[in-house]
Amino acid sequence: MLGFGPKLRHVFASRWKAVTWSLGVLLTAYCTVPSADQVPHHGQAKVAKAHPHKSPWSKD
Repeated sequence: MLGFGPKLRHVFASRWKAVTWSLGVLLTAYCTVPSADQVPHHGQAKVAKAHPHKSPWSKD
């Protein structure tokens, strides 16, 4: 692997070590993924207004 962190055979040597490791992974995912309220929607609307999509197959 990359050479840092605990080796998997030591992590899963007991159930408690495995639970601790998995809680760390879940906590990392929880802290890094933004909630739906934090996602900026106004930026997408500005881009859509500035560059409206025009279908090449539409009749003009």
